[in-house]
Amino acid sequence: VNFDHFQILRAIGKGSFGKVCIVQKKDTKKMFAMKYMNKQMCVKKDAVTNVMREVDILKTLDHPFLVNLWFTFQDEEDMFVVVDLLLGGDLRYHMQQDVVYSEDQVKLYICEIGLALDYLQRNHILHRDIKPDNILLDEGGHVHITDFNIATVLNPGELATSMSGTKPYMAPEVFACALNECLGYSYPVDWWSLGITAYELLKGRRPFDIHSSTLLQEVQILFNTTKPHFSSSQSENCRYLLKQLLELDPDNRISSLAQLKHHPFMESLDFNKVLNKEVKPAFVPSKEHLNCDPTYELEEMIIETKPLHKKKKRLAKQNSRR
Repeated sequence: VNFDHFQILRAIGKGSFGKVCIVQKKDTKKMFAMKYMNKQMCVKKDAVTNVMREVDILKTLDHPFLVNLWFTFQDEEDMFVVVDLLLGGDLRYHMQQDVVYSEDQVKLYICEIGLALDYLQRNHILHRDIKPDNILLDEGGHVHITDFNIATVLNPGELATSMSGTKPYMAPEVFACALNECLGYSYPVDWWSLGITAYELLKGRRPFDIHSSTLLQEVQILFNTTKPHFSSSQSENCRYLLKQLLELDPDNRISSLAQLKHHPFMESLDFNKVLNKEVKPAFVPSKEHLNCDPTYELEEMIIETKPLHKKKKRLAKQNSRR
């Protein structure tokens, strides 16, 4: 499979080290999302290892609540990763459109993401960047975790140690590790990020006032002095689950599917039916328009110096000069 096997339709987003567009495979007419990363830029940003690790991880995975890999290839300019096309947009986009999520809807999201995290854990994968921006919706409204750019493989008995993630969603032990206050961290960090995400979906803001510029020591003080505020409009069991996901001590945090299944807030859900997508989400994204920021397409057309839709002509011209 190579670039010529796809028709480029339009740009829909930006990943950590590249852009994303909708493509159609010419022979089957099947639609995909294609992420493409400029090789020179990857080398310049020292991102080649991350990109290759992401591809290696994606090759091993296949789950209903992940964005799954189909093809990878490269040419002179770019590396390409072709994955499931999910036209429902990400949760961040819908939050910005002022979508109000009900408790039942967030409960289903927690269940679907929990099933995906359990699958990743069984495959020794730590995602490290669970947040609304990295949770895409399909046309039916079901969630899919994307962006494994900073994911890592944890062999049995191993701990991760690098400060990786998006600060407002990073667990206390990741910051503690960066300050040399603990030996490392493991799978509970993804469940903390799920707790922050669920809280944000319900409240419209995060429980801790942490930003990319917040100093590590300030974060530690925030965790020790700030108690997340839980709304009285939320059910007691919902508040109870959020508190257990946002437990500062990873040993006491809910961080497994078995614990999630037996939590009183989740008792009403049949996890097998959820896994088979037999439980219908209350919120279904609009099919009338693309659920993404239209400026991505404008950037590709107006600002991009090497637009993808002109690649074939550009490479042919370059090769004819050699």
